Amino acid sequence: MPQMHLDTARITWLHTPALNVRTAARRIGILLFDGFWLLGPGTVVEMFQSANELSDTRGGEDPPYEVQFLSMDGGNVASSSLARIWTDRIDTRFSSGFDVLFIAGGSGAHAAARDERLLNWLRVVQSRTRAIETIGEGRLVLEAAGPTEHDGLMNRYPGAVASEGAFSAANDRNDCARCALMFIKRDLGAELARSVADRVMPDMAATWVPLPAEGGTLSVAEKIRAAARWMEANCDRPVSVADAAQVAAMSERNFLRRFKHEMQVTPSDYLLQVRLRIACNFLTETELPVDKIARRSGTGNGDRLAKIFRKRMALSPTEYRARSRAAIEA
Repeated sequence: MPQMHLDTARITWLHTPALNVRTAARRIGILLFDGFWLLGPGTVVEMFQSANELSDTRGGEDPPYEVQFLSMDGGNVASSSLARIWTDRIDTRFSSGFDVLFIAGGSGAHAAARDERLLNWLRVVQSRTRAIETIGEGRLVLEAAGPTEHDGLMNRYPGAVASEGAFSAANDRNDCARCALMFIKRDLGAELARSVADRVMPDMAATWVPLPAEGGTLSVAEKIRAAARWMEANCDRPVSVADAAQVAAMSERNFLRRFKHEMQVTPSDYLLQVRLRIACNFLTETELPVDKIARRSGTGNGDRLAKIFRKRMALSPTEYRARSRAAIEA
């Protein structure tokens, strides 16, 4: 079987005996199971490693992130492509929790979701962890462990589904990258996050991490419309007023006032209209289930999407799908 050989001179912080590890400001854990999708966790590691390298060049301080691969029993864990990653065994060393814990799915996640040893460890750890993110079938493990109240907990990416082909794989890599960037931006600021995005995902950097300077000499109306386009491009993930205001190079208060004047709706109402339009297109043009449409349109889950439909359109998503297709056939 092929082995993945990491450049230990370049990223020794990934796996070092505990006695030799320098204390990092922020601890990132990636929990793996057999058959995990390699591209997702690999993208997460690349993002945080890039943040370490870029921050080092600016201040000469210790790296801001320490990344650790974990598994139930430690040792090599095989990905879906049979590449192997060396992991630490979950034990009491990690009971103090993480800044962010990523739970990566795989064929082994189904059995892990019934393993009480793992679930008990996760219940202890999640109460001491800043945010938990799931990749693919990792959501099954987190759901089995029980609810958590972390504001950072969002099941953002449903994992690579074989029936959806290359589009799903590419989309999921983007989601993993955006998720890591969200934490880098919150920890280290937009400028460094943008530098990380430029290095790892250059085609998406301007969309994901806009900088105020990009507003240039645009008029107020042009800045507002640029922010509106950015909201549309990012509507499938959490979008804050602060981020949108940054795109427009305005204060939040001024942005809210100017946006409503220019667009005749508030930013939150505009974003909801965009998400609803995308959901309607998916319902009419695809056979995707409502839960998946909700995730792809940024409305969370099927129950929330159904509430939005009933409030705005007085019918359920399923009823809308049936009526829209009947109208097309007629």
